[in-house]
Amino acid sequence: MQTLLQNLLNGIASGSIYALIALGYTMVYGILKLINFAHGDIFMLGSFVGFYAGNFIAKQNGGGSSPLSAALVMLLSMIVCGAFGYLNERIAYRPLRNAPRIASLITAIGVSFFLEFGGQFVFGPDPKFFPTLIDKHVIQFAGVVTTNYQLIVLGVAIAFMALLQYIVYGTKYGRAMRAVSYNFETASLMGIPTDRVISTTFVIGSMLAAVAGILYGLSYPKIDPLMGVMPGLKAFVAAVLGGIGNVPGAVVGGLLIGIIESFVGGSAYSNYRDAIAFVILIVILLFRPSGLFGKYQAEKV
Repeated sequence: MQTLLQNLLNGIASGSIYALIALGYTMVYGILKLINFAHGDIFMLGSFVGFYAGNFIAKQNGGGSSPLSAALVMLLSMIVCGAFGYLNERIAYRPLRNAPRIASLITAIGVSFFLEFGGQFVFGPDPKFFPTLIDKHVIQFAGVVTTNYQLIVLGVAIAFMALLQYIVYGTKYGRAMRAVSYNFETASLMGIPTDRVISTTFVIGSMLAAVAGILYGLSYPKIDPLMGVMPGLKAFVAAVLGGIGNVPGAVVGGLLIGIIESFVGGSAYSNYRDAIAFVILIVILLFRPSGLFGKYQAEKV
């Protein structure tokens, strides 16, 4: 029973990070029907902004750590990644909005490579160790061992997911975003500023990726410019599993991927931990292409 609870806790913690990244995929797809493959690398950028900002703040504080410093690092990372998300949409994707969809897809792959190899050029190819933003403490409860880092990951992830849920379903911008997602042309004719809505969607998705990058740096301190590839792909699988374009589905998909990975990692088949997400992708595409919460929509050909 203890092993079950331990794997479940570990899976929820890692799945929360996948869910935050998956939200960016599903939001952009819901608006533009575009798979933004550069999203995982924005997650990497968020970690590196946190790395340099955390080290700078630590030097100013004499090497100390505090929740306030961690909050400042996360805020700065969100601002930088949000700005990059806006520039990404404005420069790379908006000029191709009326082009064939394959053009935007190729551009997304190109932006991904640009970030990966640009990151190696700017940050260096060697791995770096994320600074200690908050002191780590081991917590034991009912035989289950965890750390305050895992609890922070869960708390922060839930807070930002709830905030996004409120933005999408409880604000004027959220109504505009859902209208653009439902029918782009009609929303434009009704006076909704579609360009602004799309840019804001990219900004919000990139900010969530930045939060995931900081939480990842806390949980797995070693970061490198290629670190966004595998979590990004797993988050994409999570978005497809939940029903890409569906916000609650992305959260559920991320949590499921994290939990399944945790149980596989704690079994005799731990070598297949990274492969299990892609097995799930194949299965979901074969038997339920619309995902767990997605709806089948017929398209004219």
